[in-house]
Amino acid sequence: MTTPSPLLSRPGAVEAAGADAGVAAHYGEPLREQRALAAGTAVVDLSSRGVVTVTGPDRLSWLNTLSSQQVTALQPGESSELLLLSVQGRIEFDARIVDDGGTAWLIVEGAEAAPLAEYLSRMKFMLRVDIADASADWAVVGSTAAVPDWASLVAWQDPWPHVSAGGYSYATVAEESHPGLERPWFEYLVPAAELEQTVADRPLAGVMSSEALRIAAWRPRIGAETDDRTIPHELDLLRTAVHLAKGCYKGQETIARVHNLGHPPRRLVFLQLDGSQHTLPAAGSVVLAGDRKVGTVTSVAQHYEMGPVALAVIKRSVAPDEILTVLDGDEPYTAGQELIVAPDAGQVVGRQTGFLRGPRA
Repeated sequence: MTTPSPLLSRPGAVEAAGADAGVAAHYGEPLREQRALAAGTAVVDLSSRGVVTVTGPDRLSWLNTLSSQQVTALQPGESSELLLLSVQGRIEFDARIVDDGGTAWLIVEGAEAAPLAEYLSRMKFMLRVDIADASADWAVVGSTAAVPDWASLVAWQDPWPHVSAGGYSYATVAEESHPGLERPWFEYLVPAAELEQTVADRPLAGVMSSEALRIAAWRPRIGAETDDRTIPHELDLLRTAVHLAKGCYKGQETIARVHNLGHPPRRLVFLQLDGSQHTLPAAGSVVLAGDRKVGTVTSVAQHYEMGPVALAVIKRSVAPDEILTVLDGDEPYTAGQELIVAPDAGQVVGRQTGFLRGPRA
């Protein structure tokens, strides 16, 4: 959406900044809103997101050749996630995809929509596909529960944290114990002109709430957990966004080489922050192990149950039991880490022992 959301006119609305500019950070009671969102009784305005549509009979087979995911046989209403990578395997685009039988809908960060549409347009060649940046015409609304009244809307259901077909988990916890299971997630596509009418008097939560739940679910977000060097292995994105057995695509060589023979140089970690300061460090704050810089905080939030929490990307070599320090300017925050990506992730060929359990059957 290119203009601020009309829902910013709701009482108490405070506009978010950065990637979420144009929608509400909160409506006056962030923790109450977060509880309601977690309980499935509130929805969150995500109309700062971008929407790219791909139509035409070749759309799915064509997207399949370009991306990390197997989407040729994607059924109407079925949701998935795909990555478009550089030749070096670095993440360039991360798209939520759902097909309605005639259109493949790609939900992306707002800043990604125009570049993604431009990239796809350059790659269409003689294939029967049409690409459009439809961000101005569509809004996105998030929820932790299916909304019965919105059954006619196109909805993307986050596959996270389930390991998709052809995927692989780099987490040290079993899938049935993954904290992401506590955050089922739906993103509904609503005609922008009908956003207020569709939401009506349903309770609203701001993006501070959805971000806190995302962090607690260990769910990476492009533009937050990524930089120009990020490869999918570092963020455990092989579980939902990569099919390890599909055909050739740009970046596949790096995906296979790191997974089978190497290790990702960095790993995503969940941080439980010391809450005694009653403040939060900023995203971008340095992560220290002793006096040594080992990474960067990527996302921070106040969780309604756990208190201050964060995601960070740190060096693979950091010991999993090491107590870390987040340094925001001169303000230190003690941080206990929970493993998201195992320190020995990768190198699955001949794997016998280690944090990981081995390949998914």
